Amino acid sequence: MTEHVRIRNDGGILTLTLARPDKKNALTDAMYGKLADAIESAEHDPSVRVILIRGEGDMFTAGNDVGEFAAVAAGKSEGSRNVVRFIQSLARCSRPLVAAVQGRAVGVGTTMLLHCDLVVLAANAQLSTPFVSLALVPEAASSLLMPARIGYARAYEMFALGETVPAKSALEWGLANRVVPLDKLDAEALALAQRLARQPAGALTATKKLMRNGETLVAQMNAEGEQFGLRLRTAEAREAFTAFAERRPPDFTKVA
Repeated sequence: MTEHVRIRNDGGILTLTLARPDKKNALTDAMYGKLADAIESAEHDPSVRVILIRGEGDMFTAGNDVGEFAAVAAGKSEGSRNVVRFIQSLARCSRPLVAAVQGRAVGVGTTMLLHCDLVVLAANAQLSTPFVSLALVPEAASSLLMPARIGYARAYEMFALGETVPAKSALEWGLANRVVPLDKLDAEALALAQRLARQPAGALTATKKLMRNGETLVAQMNAEGEQFGLRLRTAEAREAFTAFAERRPPDFTKVA
């Protein structure tokens, strides 16, 4: 299903578009693989000076495809490593990363923004990280990056209670650089990407390297991934995904 990620390289800007709007741009293993391939390849492509990530339709992304999580929780699948490749490619990416976000950005849809250097939100954007509500733990080094960015109290509330953060608050907290009207989103994100593309690439790369240690982030991802994998196979997770499929609230009080 790699057609669900569209790739365009134009004017030094590699645009990656999540193109599964009928499924709220929920990310599948194949989509993670194509995104990872594109970002990893950009590291060796001098024509790519900036990477722009955007979503098609009325939502940035609903996060990981819940059906794939459910299959692992039910013991029907071993899961995928492409999501690991994707988030690690973000951590190691030396190119400037720009994100254009409209509507909801759920789970990895929000945590990937912590790896983007410039984030533009539409006024209708809503960020959420409901990992605990699915009996899971944070990923993409967000357990390190989110508290550092917005403080422990706010980060804990986002993780533990799955609280949704509207665009205005996200900007005030430092999760975004701009909030613009929805009809201006793509133009604003592209304008910023074009400005970055005109900057000296070597200086941008050196600056980003000084500001972020990719290997430290990957180490945190590995620690999170171990816990994530364990939690995904628990009775709590089975109840969470069964309840999701049955469209009812989960009852974790009955899970030993």
